[in-house]
Amino acid sequence: MEITPEFRSRLITMAKQNKEPDWFIKQRLQALQQVVQLNKPVIQRFKYQNWDLTPLTEFIPLTTAGAFSTDNASPSALNPRLIQFESTTIRVTLPTELLSQGVIVCDLMTALHQYGDLVAKYWGQALKDNSDQLTKYNEALVNNGIFIYVPEEVNSKQVLQLELKSNSKHEQQPFISRVLIVTQANSRLNIMQHQITSGTQVNLANCVVEVVAAENSRVEFTALDEMAAQTLTYLQRQAVVGPNARVNWSIGLFNYGDTVANFNTNLMGQGSSSEAKVVAISAQKQRLGINTGVTNGGQHTEGRIAQRGILLDNSELVFNGIGHILHGASGAKAEQENRVLMMSNQAHGNANPMLLIDENDVVAGHAASVGQVDQQQLYYLMSRGIDEETAKRMVIRGFLGTILSELDNKSVRKQFSETIERKLTNGY
Repeated sequence: MEITPEFRSRLITMAKQNKEPDWFIKQRLQALQQVVQLNKPVIQRFKYQNWDLTPLTEFIPLTTAGAFSTDNASPSALNPRLIQFESTTIRVTLPTELLSQGVIVCDLMTALHQYGDLVAKYWGQALKDNSDQLTKYNEALVNNGIFIYVPEEVNSKQVLQLELKSNSKHEQQPFISRVLIVTQANSRLNIMQHQITSGTQVNLANCVVEVVAAENSRVEFTALDEMAAQTLTYLQRQAVVGPNARVNWSIGLFNYGDTVANFNTNLMGQGSSSEAKVVAISAQKQRLGINTGVTNGGQHTEGRIAQRGILLDNSELVFNGIGHILHGASGAKAEQENRVLMMSNQAHGNANPMLLIDENDVVAGHAASVGQVDQQQLYYLMSRGIDEETAKRMVIRGFLGTILSELDNKSVRKQFSETIERKLTNGY
């Protein structure tokens, strides 16, 4: 890969014409230089180094502020949401109560123009330890983004829905997205991100979410990923968590194309905590490689990872669970469970628990299993008059039921279940 002077010059010219702040353009250029110097992140037991995850096509700037419609006047807005198609924000709907309390939900370009100091303060905080090629590629060429800010003492009870659709109707227009979420002290935020593809052209999606959670705040983040088979996808979701704060992830990875995912929560404040629940389904010749980690950096921090995967057809799915307790994090707890169920003899699955412990006074444990569907379970169900296809679905639902039952919000649980059924139907 080579960064030509012409490409660099076009980036500077278009970013300036788009009135991006100087500090943001500088960040782009620094990251662009690092793209050629750094390696892709390591996904243990998963080979993907030959995937073209950093194409240098025509630079696409962020959408200019004001190029979208808003509907912020709703007094109740039972379904607060932000809808984006490619880099264009179609709609933003928020209750007036949240707006009056200073909650910000907008596209990244608007945030850079109207809340530039806030964005500059928190930009990249959750990614400080992620110096890899794919992170820097996102930072250099981001063409789609969202900024969410919740002030102190604000409790957002409703689920804020982010609907993001990449445009694969044209060749070589990568969807490079960045979502920055900041919650101040004693605030609460419940959010759902749904990502899909429109179009059938072969394309790339590089989607990053970073969460900065201040003292005693709480973030519930649900993600449903349904990128198309023609979309080669890199997903990264990272959080840095302050004292006594909590960030929970509920991630449904149901893409139809090859995917690499890197999820991690940094528990840096004393008493901070996190739970990461990941459900993934691979089908046909699809390949999925997933890192899910929790880093305990503060004292008395607690992290839990629960991953469950279903493999259909000739697909491959690799789960890596990474619990890292840093020196000085006394009283920390790190638990993880990684389980994979193969519904086909041709599928290849791996569940790899990893514990990296640099402190003595801690509690840590892990569990992992990889196996095929229990034939006795199938026989029992089929002996009751249930056909084989329905019996397999029942086994899968039972396998995933443990995680689904832990989803507190009823509407979130319903959408999760519907997406699973859709992936199983299309997968088979």
